[in-house]
Amino acid sequence: MRQVVLLTTGGTIASTTNESGKLVAGELTGEELADLCGLPKDIQVTIHSVLQKPSMHITTDDWRQLQQEVKRAFLDPEVCGVVVTHGTDTLEETAYFLELTNTDERPVIVTGSQRGPEQLGSDAFMNLRHAIYAACEPQLRGTGCVVVFNERIFAAKYVKKEHASNLQGFNAFGFGYLGIIDNDEIFIYQKPVHRDCYGLGPGRLARIGIAKVYLGMEAETLEVMLETMDGLILEGVGRGQVPPALVGPVERALKKGMPIVMTTSSEEGKVYPTYAYAGSAHDLQQRGVILGSDYDSKKARIKLMVMQTAHANLANGFV
Repeated sequence: MRQVVLLTTGGTIASTTNESGKLVAGELTGEELADLCGLPKDIQVTIHSVLQKPSMHITTDDWRQLQQEVKRAFLDPEVCGVVVTHGTDTLEETAYFLELTNTDERPVIVTGSQRGPEQLGSDAFMNLRHAIYAACEPQLRGTGCVVVFNERIFAAKYVKKEHASNLQGFNAFGFGYLGIIDNDEIFIYQKPVHRDCYGLGPGRLARIGIAKVYLGMEAETLEVMLETMDGLILEGVGRGQVPPALVGPVERALKKGMPIVMTTSSEEGKVYPTYAYAGSAHDLQQRGVILGSDYDSKKARIKLMVMQTAHANLANGFV
């Protein structure tokens, strides 16, 4: 019989409804969730309740704990894959962290739900069921961490929550999904050609901030963030531009040795040194800013965080 380890962390998929009709996220244990949703009978599922939290309450220390649970699960050679249930608000971030820190070839599947298991029309049962089947899929070996949601399979690097409440909650803009699940059968149409994995050392994860740039942004706004961070993601516009007022604080931080990565707020396309003016991607690259290719700011933050903690070479990390 195929074996899957289910790690639960809370979220809407593990929610209950209180007396006022509001959801209380992360209330159910893994065992309680399994009882409500039902699990496939042809797969042996071992359940571990790792956390019971709304996903916005999850911390980087929790990430460490979850990563260790994944590593522990893969010590058993009979395990086909690991499923992680998670709240949808930060699901894409945890999925990418697990993508970068899991070196095993077997798949890690992250899923959740937009509606609680007690709500009418809940997607909790099917998402969990499909994630378990995906964890057993041989074609997903070597793919890394993927997100299974609403019958679709997404790569962790590009998946985003696209809708606040609709059952079609996730998408991968410009890249699409890797495959689908239809009547419990997995169909894979494309796979990533490259994986980045890093061995995390001991200690806390680096503190990386995100500064979302806007027209007229003042230097003082950026300086406050730079004072407390180990590194920074600049979410610029277009090909990677920022207002000229920000060049000074950025240059001073770079001279102190702080890594700064430029990303774009555009949904598709990559940062590129196209323009020659103050605050352009070309100008900032000449001063030492790392151009973040097509990474969105949240994924770039996680990658910089992991790379710094793993003491990896940042020069070729964002290509």
